[in-house]
Amino acid sequence: MTEIKSESGGRVIVSNEILAIIASKAALEVEGVTGIGGYFPGTVKNKTVRKHMPKSVAVAVNDEDVKVAIAVKVEMGAKLHDVSKEVQNRVKAAVETMTGLNVTEVNVRVAAIAPEKRKA
Repeated sequence: MTEIKSESGGRVIVSNEILAIIASKAALEVEGVTGIGGYFPGTVKNKTVRKHMPKSVAVAVNDEDVKVAIAVKVEMGAKLHDVSKEVQNRVKAAVETMTGLNVTEVNVRVAAIAPEKRKA
């Protein structure tokens, strides 16, 4: 759980699972990304957290700094560098905008290439 500073005097607590969902949805908006998938072994050691967290997204929070690792599936023919860079930009923007936290890293792993759809 991550506590976000609130100027209203109350507390706002966001789970790492919610941060992972925000990152996943942002990545799926990128043209060329066909899905989220893959696993980052060793990034989430707590089995309870790992069970509930999307396996394709790992989030680490230190105070107000967030590091995200996300595995994506990309369509065949897409420019991997361009797609990955856009995933990084969108994930960073989404997490920062929705939470006010500072995203220091977004590491993208291309986990799969989606096969081309056959023309009828």
